[in-house]
Amino acid sequence: MIKIVDCNLGNVKAVSNMLYSIGYDSEIITEPNDIKGASFLILPGVGSFDHAMTNLENRGWIDNLRIYALDERKPLLGICLGMQILTEKSEEGEKKGLGFVKGKTISFDKSNMSKEEKIPHMGWNTISVKKENILFKEIEGEKRFYFVHSYHVELDNHEDIFTTTTYGYEFTSALIHENIIGMQFHPEKSHRFGFALLSSIIGRFIQ
Repeated sequence: MIKIVDCNLGNVKAVSNMLYSIGYDSEIITEPNDIKGASFLILPGVGSFDHAMTNLENRGWIDNLRIYALDERKPLLGICLGMQILTEKSEEGEKKGLGFVKGKTISFDKSNMSKEEKIPHMGWNTISVKKENILFKEIEGEKRFYFVHSYHVELDNHEDIFTTTTYGYEFTSALIHENIIGMQFHPEKSHRFGFALLSSIIGRFIQ
């Protein structure tokens, strides 16, 4: 069963609708104990890093997420802010992140960007695949995804980088670390590209 964490951090219904459109049933969960029985867990998020971590702490999600992802080693996908909080910390706030991957979340370096490149990075952009695998076998040519963010992830281990995107300079736009996946872009807003990628990832992990 695919489950989507709803702790007031993002539009979980859009993710659920996308899953349905590619042939997967899902359950939106609002209580930490509802993680039990999940075979694939999705953590969407928009907003600020500290607000997200405070929400997870106050609602009792963190221990259950750690058991699921680190002890049981089941697949967890973080989307947008959900990817950023997988890291250890963020320049956006003071809270510790989940720390499921080694690295941090940093702000865009405006000194390496042109005046035309505004923050937040918003709209369609292409990605470059750094970790070759079968996940993009159904997407030929240019791969375009929808972004809305002011911060991005900087990973300690470059082997964890799945894709990069250029906005002023190259940054990590998706990661895969064992059973942990992160996407800075929004697959649920990326039409056929998001549909194909999410379908491939779910198929890989829960086949």
